[in-house]
Amino acid sequence: MAKVQRALISVSDKTGVVEFAKGLASLGIEIISTGGTAKLLREAGIQAKEVSEITGFPEMLDGRVKTLHPLIHGAILGKRSDPLHRQQMEQHKIIPIDLVAINLYPFEQATSREGCTFEEAIENIDIGGPAMIRSASKNFPDVTVLTDPADYGLILQELHANRGEVTEATNLRLAQKAFRHTARYDGLISTYLAECKGEGEPLAISHQPSSAFPALLNLQWEKVQDLRYGENPHQRAAFYRESDPILPSLPGSVQRQGKELSFNNILDLDAALTLALEFEEPAAIIIKHNNPCGVAVASSLLEAYRKAKATDPVSAFGGVVGLNRVVDVEAARELASTFLEAVIAPGFSQEVLEALSARKDLRLIETGPWPQRPSTQGEWDMKRVRGGIVVQDRDTGILEEGGLKVVSQRPPTGQEMQALRFAWKVIKHIKSNAILLAQADQTIGVGAGQMSRVDSVKIAVMKAQFPTQGTVLASDAFFPFRDGVDEAAKAGVTAIIQPGGSVRDAEVIQAANEHGLAMVFTGMRHFKH
Repeated sequence: MAKVQRALISVSDKTGVVEFAKGLASLGIEIISTGGTAKLLREAGIQAKEVSEITGFPEMLDGRVKTLHPLIHGAILGKRSDPLHRQQMEQHKIIPIDLVAINLYPFEQATSREGCTFEEAIENIDIGGPAMIRSASKNFPDVTVLTDPADYGLILQELHANRGEVTEATNLRLAQKAFRHTARYDGLISTYLAECKGEGEPLAISHQPSSAFPALLNLQWEKVQDLRYGENPHQRAAFYRESDPILPSLPGSVQRQGKELSFNNILDLDAALTLALEFEEPAAIIIKHNNPCGVAVASSLLEAYRKAKATDPVSAFGGVVGLNRVVDVEAARELASTFLEAVIAPGFSQEVLEALSARKDLRLIETGPWPQRPSTQGEWDMKRVRGGIVVQDRDTGILEEGGLKVVSQRPPTGQEMQALRFAWKVIKHIKSNAILLAQADQTIGVGAGQMSRVDSVKIAVMKAQFPTQGTVLASDAFFPFRDGVDEAAKAGVTAIIQPGGSVRDAEVIQAANEHGLAMVFTGMRHFKH
């Protein structure tokens, strides 16, 4: 460990910097600074030498150039253990800098502000800051680098405990964090510039975000936690989040009770939350192995959950539940009557937590309040394949007013149409080939993940716990043959919603007419692989 004798501080985010600089000064550490940071420190009574006093050059070019100088970078990069480095530093009067506290121009904040121009964005690209961070990180055995104000207090403690020294292990940890910081920063700039378009002569450049996929996909994720294991005990796993996750979401949630989340819990909780977001009225979702096995809406959570569980009470055992209202005591008591892995909801009152406290292993995940109309837009769906990744827009397609096309001789009744719309909200969350039998407010039978669509129809009928007479059917993709319609009619289905688009649509429609079924086409497929 080498003693810290000289520190360079230059920050855009000035959180805690005065207290940090005072702590350094109390240890006799000389402070070098730039521009606004130097001014702030001097106003706080802290002696801070301007970088220009070290380099002999003033800040110039509107602040674009101030620290890019051998007397700064040589002071950071010089290896203290290398005799040649020491000789050259002495020869050129380069005095070592032992600690660098830098955070960067607020590019992300600037570009997320409405009305930010291309010129403003460019001026918020930091050059000297990343260069100093990278220099200090490269030379971590001799230099401490700080990019996060949250680390100021920890470093002051270590300096006090070690008589002005920072351990190499701490420096390595901070260097790792610093390189993550600059990688994310460069990724944000790369993504922004990829969305820029130039027109005319002279060139006029504007930022035009679109749903187009960039030539280079920059992904930055922060680890939330290691998981006990993956889908199976022999697989390792971890949970990561985006830096600014959409809300409500699992990364933005708090676990109020229960065992540590598993890999499978996270996938099922996300499925439950995503489906719960489809509904404005009180809704209950039960997920098993990433498929809904029960969905219902009602005037209360209690009634909605009872109806959802009644769809398939056997599969509900060990399931994951999603609710779109703050959980009340009545619903909590009903939840406690079945073995469940986890529940995700906007909130749990203290009374509810006490009611569920006896189920110590039950994981309770609180998302916090939901917006009146939670956004489901702007996200990508990504899946790993061997040697690559496939990326698509998340399936947020909904039925627009007037978007349905009645193709049968008999149009659906008002009650059937209500049930068809409910079923269409649910079907896109079921693995293909997906078939759903439903009433206007609850699922009746689910056929998921079959290689044949007619088999999915048969399974949905077989799984039904209620009479299927008078139900409606939703299919995530078109019927390739009439056999699925024939099976549905045999079970008493009265109306069908499906995308259409088969070369045998005429045959399928004829089957619906023969059975007196109403059939509507959506023109939209909802495959889920």
